[in-house]
Amino acid sequence: MGRQVPRSFHVKNFGCRATQADGAGIAADLVSRGLHPSGDHRSADVVVVNTCTVTSEADRGARKAIRRVHRENSAAEILVTGCYAQRSPGELAGIDGVKWVVGNSHKHRIGQVVAPTLVQIRNARQAVPYHGEIEAGATLVSDIQAQSALELLPTGDPLGRSRPNVKVQDGCSNRCSFCIIPSVRGRSRSATIDAVVREVRFLERDYPEVVLTGINLGRWGRDLAGRPRFPRLLEALLTETDVRRIRLSSVEPMDWSGELLQLVASSPRIAKHIHIPLQSGSDTVLRRMRRRYRVRHYESRVALVRAMMPSAAIGADVMVGFPGESEGEFKETRDFIERMPFTYLHVFSYSPRDGTDAAELRDQVPKAAKKRRNRVLRELIARKNLEFRQGLVGERVTAVTLGPGPRGTRALSDNFIDIEIPGKSMEPRTQLGIEIYGVDGARTFGRVAG
Repeated sequence: MGRQVPRSFHVKNFGCRATQADGAGIAADLVSRGLHPSGDHRSADVVVVNTCTVTSEADRGARKAIRRVHRENSAAEILVTGCYAQRSPGELAGIDGVKWVVGNSHKHRIGQVVAPTLVQIRNARQAVPYHGEIEAGATLVSDIQAQSALELLPTGDPLGRSRPNVKVQDGCSNRCSFCIIPSVRGRSRSATIDAVVREVRFLERDYPEVVLTGINLGRWGRDLAGRPRFPRLLEALLTETDVRRIRLSSVEPMDWSGELLQLVASSPRIAKHIHIPLQSGSDTVLRRMRRRYRVRHYESRVALVRAMMPSAAIGADVMVGFPGESEGEFKETRDFIERMPFTYLHVFSYSPRDGTDAAELRDQVPKAAKKRRNRVLRELIARKNLEFRQGLVGERVTAVTLGPGPRGTRALSDNFIDIEIPGKSMEPRTQLGIEIYGVDGARTFGRVAG
């Protein structure tokens, strides 16, 4: 008896914005092949689990999700992809219910795997030829370092979210001592300007905002002919597309050049939202991490941001409990964050990752100390975020509606504030002028400006 043709799919995404962009691309490809998205894995014919492997906890979460899918929908065909699939395909292939394991090296072929008969739709941007069904049990993983070009997956979001991620860069050529990502994503690779412009033109019809993302976004272009820099891509998008707002995801400190900052500050179409990974506010810890900047360099970038964009959101990733982090070194980080104009942080505790140099270090920080340091920084940034939002009461911001809120509509501002607009629920993907009129704890309230 032949394989039943799948009719519906569900994508479970874990991890960073680049992974979210990959998941949206997989979903768009499957829709173009005639499958329908399902909001629940329990009713889907195919479930794609798009994994992260940045920590051992991420691996555990993926395995738990796979087992739950199989337990609650034993008839579903499960395909596992993403960074964990690239790093350890055999481990995942052995889990009950897993039919295929597809690494990052073959992610663009997932549509051919689960829906080999291509069904073209009116707005499809590309037709992927059918080369024959890939049999059940197949593991598609090859050397990620051998890939020479970045293939853009189609984006948009068939699952109905309001701000699509456009992955314009993948991989990383840095070698931070705690990070496994270069091993599972490969070296830095860029999509061409023409490909990105074409994709954003497709999206601008339906979305007022797109988010440019990558594993090391600021390194975009270094592998292309002529070695263009990231500002060149932004200039092309501003000139050759009509998208109303472009938001940048994370850009490393050394890539926030004066040219890039000036472009972001001067263009009303680029969100005033600056995310600069920090990891630690201690130079000695940064040195052990093999990060390519020091505290004084970082501080100079943030000072420029605040001088050029007084109301910008400024965010960072911060790691606590890196091997050998003393109480004194943690205090350096805490004091640095206190004096910096951060508006939000992503705080996480170090977790050993097999295959990285940091995992071999003996001076591992006890779990209780990591938990306490994490809590200290979260409490600190909660206060700073509250002060930032309180300072904006009475100000007008632009925002994009996200969908229904508790008593009205949620919207995300240019400077990354989640705003509640009481009253009638408004359709998502609408750009509005909003006056912020109140702050209550973690909640911010606004009204449509006249």
